[in-house]
Amino acid sequence: MDNKIFEMETARIGLRKWQGTDAEALYRHASHPDVGPRAGWQPHSDVEESRTIISTVFNTPTTWAIVLKESGEPIGAIGYGESCEHDGIPALPGEPVVGYWVAQPYWGMGICTEALRLVIGYARNAGLTSLVSGHFTDNPASGRVMEKCGFCATGEHYFSNELYSGENRPIRVLRLTL
Repeated sequence: MDNKIFEMETARIGLRKWQGTDAEALYRHASHPDVGPRAGWQPHSDVEESRTIISTVFNTPTTWAIVLKESGEPIGAIGYGESCEHDGIPALPGEPVVGYWVAQPYWGMGICTEALRLVIGYARNAGLTSLVSGHFTDNPASGRVMEKCGFCATGEHYFSNELYSGENRPIRVLRLTL
């Protein structure tokens, strides 16, 4: 694997921009029924949906594919951006919200922690002063990732969208001062 394609990397993973050729790998992982709902989105229904996500949602300067260096395959996503009213995360003015996910076969391996540490360094170098994030209370593993990276809990808020039939789901909110 040509490591020059990575904007950031550890011994195990690299972060790079999403590419159209990643659509099949994205679909393979994002169509798993347990992945998207833990992060607040529907599982992908086909490769074309994944291709559209790459060209829209993932097409930002601060969103990256998490690539397993051993295989060169994208196995998740991480990034930060402006808070949206519908995401349930109470950000301070100008404070980016960070989010991430990794494919189910890689849960519990520390990959999200490695990726989040890389993004924190990037955000610090970009002059940001804080980041905020959150996780559904029924997904405590995501909260442990944030805590390992220095985020501190600030309280709970609620998330409601069509994925949950309008049901409010509690989100534990965490913030990191850079």
